[in-house]
Amino acid sequence: MTLENIARRDFIIKGTLLGGGLMLGIGTVPDLAYAAGVQYDPNTPTKFGDAEVNAWVSITPDETVYIRIARSEMGQGTRTGLAQLVTEELECNWKKVKTQSATPGQSLARKRVWGEHGTGGSRGIRISEDYVRRGAAAARIMLLEAAAQQWSVPVSELKVEKGVITHTPTGRKTTYGKVAQLASTLTPPDPKSITLRDPREWKVAGQPYARLDTANKVNGSKVYGIDLQLPNMLCASVKACPVFGGKLVSYDEAKIKGMRGVKGVVKINDKTLAVVADTWWHANTALNALPIVWDEGKNANTSQAGIEKMLRDGLDEQGDFWQRKVGDAPEAINTANKKIEAIYYTPFRAHVTMEPMNATVKITGNRAEAWVPTQNGEGSLAALSEATGIALANCEVYKLDSGCGLGRRGSTQDFTTFAAKVAQQYPGIPVKVVWSREEDLTQDYYHPIAMAKMSAGLDSVGNLTGMHIKVAGQSINATLAPQNIKNGKDERQLQGLYEKGPDAQLGYTFPTLLTEYVMKNTHVPVGPWRGVNTNQNGIFMECFMDECAKAAGKDPVQFRQALMQSHPKHLAVLNAAAKKANWDKPLPAGTYRGVAQFMGYASYSACVAEVSVKNNVVNISRLVFALDCGHVVNPYLTREQIEGSVAMALGAIFDPEITVEKGRIKQQNLDTYPLLKLASTPRIETVLVPTYDFWGGVGEPTICVVGPAVANAISAAIGRPVRSFPLSKEGLSLA
Repeated sequence: MTLENIARRDFIIKGTLLGGGLMLGIGTVPDLAYAAGVQYDPNTPTKFGDAEVNAWVSITPDETVYIRIARSEMGQGTRTGLAQLVTEELECNWKKVKTQSATPGQSLARKRVWGEHGTGGSRGIRISEDYVRRGAAAARIMLLEAAAQQWSVPVSELKVEKGVITHTPTGRKTTYGKVAQLASTLTPPDPKSITLRDPREWKVAGQPYARLDTANKVNGSKVYGIDLQLPNMLCASVKACPVFGGKLVSYDEAKIKGMRGVKGVVKINDKTLAVVADTWWHANTALNALPIVWDEGKNANTSQAGIEKMLRDGLDEQGDFWQRKVGDAPEAINTANKKIEAIYYTPFRAHVTMEPMNATVKITGNRAEAWVPTQNGEGSLAALSEATGIALANCEVYKLDSGCGLGRRGSTQDFTTFAAKVAQQYPGIPVKVVWSREEDLTQDYYHPIAMAKMSAGLDSVGNLTGMHIKVAGQSINATLAPQNIKNGKDERQLQGLYEKGPDAQLGYTFPTLLTEYVMKNTHVPVGPWRGVNTNQNGIFMECFMDECAKAAGKDPVQFRQALMQSHPKHLAVLNAAAKKANWDKPLPAGTYRGVAQFMGYASYSACVAEVSVKNNVVNISRLVFALDCGHVVNPYLTREQIEGSVAMALGAIFDPEITVEKGRIKQQNLDTYPLLKLASTPRIETVLVPTYDFWGGVGEPTICVVGPAVANAISAAIGRPVRSFPLSKEGLSLA
């Protein structure tokens, strides 16, 4: 495979989705550099080690071990976790470990030696752990072989601990730093022949080590994309038609030409333009003053009420919408002793990453470089090549740590494309394009809106006889991957309700079951949002399970347990959370509990919430989680991710909602789209129950149980179910 024979479009489709195998590389990896030839990587050491043992490991004579990471870091701790896995198999000194970012251009030139660069779907570690560990183990074997050659002894007589190699019979010692150069010249072992360490015997991996990327965040020296400064750099602010589907008609550039610092206006596409200036503030000020005429098109008549009516009508549509059938659920429900029915609603939600969308691009002749806070380095590389028409081999992307990603910086690469288009008009000059907060909020790829009609039947003793789940909502694939929609059906939207699957499956066995999805797309673009479809599906399923338990006159945990006997991992986390929360013990007067369990991103999670409600103000005093993610690489980081999911989930279920008015997004900044305040964050307790037999994610699985657990506790407190989200629609607010 060479760079020249890969079609850009083919690489966009395949290169951003598929993982790469292990191909150990020998030789020197080029330094990261910008056009002036200065070694450059603003977040990590500027040079790779003197001796590259293989693509993952370089070791300097002073025993510093550089571990190269292809995955993106945006606060989730992936860089630290992967470094722990490499250190574990390498047997080096953790205190001597540093990390570096492998660029997608380097990776592609070396036949994708680092595998895929995408970081989303809680896959940063679980998709790459095997070949990363094997790469590290291979490096260890090569280092030992180098020591054996120097001493002319069998490798079997050597042992290593924390990077110090000892010849057991004589007690002679050497270090990785002293043999790394020789090791780099050796032939690597067959990765398939390597036996990896048993996770139950890990010494470095599995430990709650502090993150490697904290210091420069605390002292303010970390360079995010929005902070980046390059020689002679220009800045740009962008604006698109406020109504999705609308077009740019005209603009009067003459009106802003005399404004301070302004360099010009660039039409990016038929609906987007940018103003370029010496500073971003000057560019944005001029952009806001620029007279622009938009053709808002037919979508300008769309209202929020109209969208919600379309969803509700979809719940009553009859057709071939089924995804799972077990027996005749509608018949079982209609003939049951008692029938329960409820309609739930979840809204559009915005990502609101701390760092708005941005990218910096420099084009010099037939060379394009981009500095991007991205969740998908290969996706950014493909977008850079596609936007400029420059061959992939002549493009490079330097990944910067992101001030949040949450799915927005992954499969959608509009921020990279826009910067590339603007930079084309200023050859030889780096141009940083930054979206205003207003543009970032109103030109997002939102969490999809959805409604669900849930129906169930109970027999005379309260046993569930049938379950009918019918979801009407917008499809992410319709926006981003229409090729994945088969016969008008998009199974992705029923994530977490599948019969089986490695990533998400329903944790109950119902006597009869019918699951349906009615696709109802709007003009508003949607995309992945932390937890994606398990968020709303967890609410639909788990809130309704509580309604069924109440109708049956049974305890919510016991009601679930009876339906989970053939789902041992689901049941185990439910039991663990209930036990930790003392479910069977009474609470103080005025405090109520709610519970939820769900599976997503290959992990099993459960949550118990304790709340009190006074004058429609909700106080959440405690949240207890149980998580089985198979292997726990770092329990400290795992708990951090759970706590982060709480903050995002609580904010989503109480306050934020994206609504449409005259075709445009009504909420334009944080005054109308408020985020959770620290004071509202409850006490959080976590029980980790690893089973050591699979690799699950940790960044997204627990977010889907926060909402239903809290909602169920609120319902118990106020004596009625809550079904519309955010809960401000139910007249409820968070203390």
